[in-house]
Amino acid sequence: MGNMDAALHVNNTVYLRWMESARVEMFRKMQGGDFKSSKIVPILAWQDCKYIFPVTFPDTVIINLDIIELMEDSVLCEGKIYSTTHDRIVAISKSSLKAYDSEALKKHDFPNTWRKSFLDFYGDSILK
Repeated sequence: MGNMDAALHVNNTVYLRWMESARVEMFRKMQGGDFKSSKIVPILAWQDCKYIFPVTFPDTVIINLDIIELMEDSVLCEGKIYSTTHDRIVAISKSSLKAYDSEALKKHDFPNTWRKSFLDFYGDSILK
């Protein structure tokens, strides 16, 4: 029952987990599939979510995640969650990711390889 609220809508925390899964998959693809062996990993600095329309069971959602701004020490993401049943956006989430050294247990400079991957895919439009 934790995935649904009293009105039988998908619980708001599930939307956040969907966005987390999309971010993990994005970085996994950037690392060529080898995400777990990396010493420097992305961590979530903050996230917000605007809930637009309730998702109810059964439904299939599609998540579209984009990088909207690349900064010196972080990246700003925007994700849109679509309901295939209702053919509409059901939520929009923004999040900021930073680099973290999992061995030293502290913030790390944003890796140049990450910057290059984002710029190769999105171009200079994500630089502000």
